[in-house]
This record gives sequence, C-alpha cells and structure tokens, in this order.
Amino acid sequence: EAARQTGLPLIIHARDADDDMARILTEEHRAGAYSCVMHCFSSSAALGQAALDLGFYLSMSGIAAFPRSAELREIFAAAPRDRILMETDSPYLAPPPHRGKRNEPAFVAHTARIGAEALGLDYDSFAAQTEANFDRLFSKAAAWTPPA
Repeated sequence: EAARQTGLPLIIHARDADDDMARILTEEHRAGAYSCVMHCFSSSAALGQAALDLGFYLSMSGIAAFPRSAELREIFAAAPRDRILMETDSPYLAPPPHRGKRNEPAFVAHTARIGAEALGLDYDSFAAQTEANFDRLFSKAAAWTPPA
C-alpha cells in the first residue's frame, strides 16, 4: 500500500519463501499496480518469472558471481534486459575476487562483468542498460541535482 500511495518502488528481500512471496505480490498487485525490486535476488526461476510478469525488477548482487550460481545467472539471462538492476548488498556478499571480505560499492563492477557475460553483452552496454533501468525506476533520484 505504501508503494502505491507514494509512487515509490517496494523493495523486497525474500529468502526461502518463494511460493508465499509470489502469492502475496500477485494478490497485492490485483489490489492496484505498484513498482517493486526483488532486492539481492537469489530465489527460484518461478519467483523470478512471477515478479517479471508483474512488471517488477530483479536486482543482481555478488551472489550471481559465485561459481555455484550458474542457475541464478541463467535466470537473469532469461529476464528482459529492461528489468535488471545491479547492487552490492554492502557490506555483505562480496563477489569474487573479494569473496570473504567486506563488500563495498566499487565491487559492483565485478558483478556487472558477470552480468554482462551472462546476457552476452559487452560491459559498457550492460552498464548503460542497468543505469537506464535504475533511472526509469528511481526517477526522483535520477532527476535530482545537487545544490550549487
């Protein structure tokens, strides 16, 4: 309801609750459209597709760069390019080669390289696409200019 009233996106971090999450998001969407980011997405293809079907975004964190995350990379590769965001989830989930260290915003570049590879894009194209996605979703932040 808050997302609908404010026009701001709902941010969801869901773990081990895919069926419940898909049901709740769908029921709420029937009550009125809203935007949403599946933050630090590492759930099933079914939840990812349910979110995408509602027009939501999937956000890729350092988890996608882990060697055992091939299935997760496939989910992102199958997603519409205009529905993918990048994030660090700092200070957690640092991507290789920083695994086990404190994550920081600069490390998103490592995850973006993995994302670009998964989607078959060059790094600059992937970065431009995810930046455009961010600007569209967070239009208030994108429009902000610092005071002179």
